[in-house]
Amino acid sequence: MLLGFDIGGTKSAAILGRLHHQTGIEILDKTVLPTNLPVYEMIESLFLAAELLLEKHRVPPGDLRGIGISCGGPLNSQQGIIMSPPNLPGWDHIPITDLAEKRFHKKVYLQNDANACAVAEWKFGAGRGARNLIFLTFGTGMGAGLVLDGKLYSGTCDLAGEVGHLRLADMGPVGFGKAGSFEGFCSGGGIAQLAQGMAREKIQMGKQVAWCPSLRDLPAVTARLVAEAAFSGDSLALAVYEQCARYLGRGLALLIDILNPELIILGSIFERAHALLEPVMMEVIGREALAGSVRVCKIVPAGLSEQIGDMAALTLAASGELF
Repeated sequence: MLLGFDIGGTKSAAILGRLHHQTGIEILDKTVLPTNLPVYEMIESLFLAAELLLEKHRVPPGDLRGIGISCGGPLNSQQGIIMSPPNLPGWDHIPITDLAEKRFHKKVYLQNDANACAVAEWKFGAGRGARNLIFLTFGTGMGAGLVLDGKLYSGTCDLAGEVGHLRLADMGPVGFGKAGSFEGFCSGGGIAQLAQGMAREKIQMGKQVAWCPSLRDLPAVTARLVAEAAFSGDSLALAVYEQCARYLGRGLALLIDILNPELIILGSIFERAHALLEPVMMEVIGREALAGSVRVCKIVPAGLSEQIGDMAALTLAASGELF
């Protein structure tokens, strides 16, 4: 049996699964919790949820093969410490691996969510068979997991792939603490900021915005709400996603030129809204990146779909047997 924890900025989960060497990982059960408690109370709630899953499925802790924790970075996977992720306020130098090992008496593997998802997609999803791939989270935040020459590459101090911190424009929405960053333009929070700014301008000019009737409604504007409006043909919502797509193309063109991957896998928002993003994104990539590198690089949505976070944590739990 495998136990996983997926710690996210808005919600977290404890996941129970098992590894089949021929068919992959099977998710047996999970408990989802909002990430809305002080740090150590949140950790206690996750550990308790895991214990209840083990009890429900009559799994003695001694039968666990491993435990995996997937969490937004930055973090130190070797020391097992979560180090102040921008989407997890208050999670400052948290020794999560030690806490879990003391509670469950099993080896615990920690990776940032982008790396964990990259490995899950590489082993069980859209990346099977690839030797050089990039996985981008493109959800609450924007981070990359890199598999290069058939190995996960995490850098000198576990900070490789923090592409959300790249500045793509002098001005723009804030992401990863930086205005105009890749994460600012291409994340759930960034798209919401773009949409709120465009809606504010229209409303102040006396024009109507169907998905934001007044300035009081600005805080309720989300990437999902705007995507729904865009799919229904709303011109302002389409303009929001067009701008996101333009910067997505710029960011991907940089990665293609630098790393020459055979595959880029985009998670979360791209899977749900690729029809809104792909045409402009590909146009920009074609204009900005080296033609030879573009020819050999496929760009696809995550193959593990909505299960990717669960599979990422369980893949880490199984890493002692997969590598």
